[in-house]
Amino acid sequence: MKEPAEHLLYRMARPEALRIVQLDSFAAVYHRTSGITHLLTSPAPELLAALGEAGLTVSGLHAKLQGQYALAQADADALAARLAELVACGLVACEPTR
Repeated sequence: MKEPAEHLLYRMARPEALRIVQLDSFAAVYHRTSGITHLLTSPAPELLAALGEAGLTVSGLHAKLQGQYALAQADADALAARLAELVACGLVACEPTR
């Protein structure tokens, strides 16, 4: 059974596993574990930075981003979808909250 997104803790991959270089409007993220370089645009780099190593739930991340970027409309489903994409490419890990 799939865990609901709110019961998951998302965290950026270990910092030593990533090499991030800002290139104008892109961020090049080299994932040392897979050997793949990802070219990311907003909001992916901001999501990685907001998550950090400690990790957050979808609602915690949304609240943090609202405080930093004054988001007008709450869209937790879109945020969860972006996180799922980052999980699929190995840049974010997720685990059940305790």
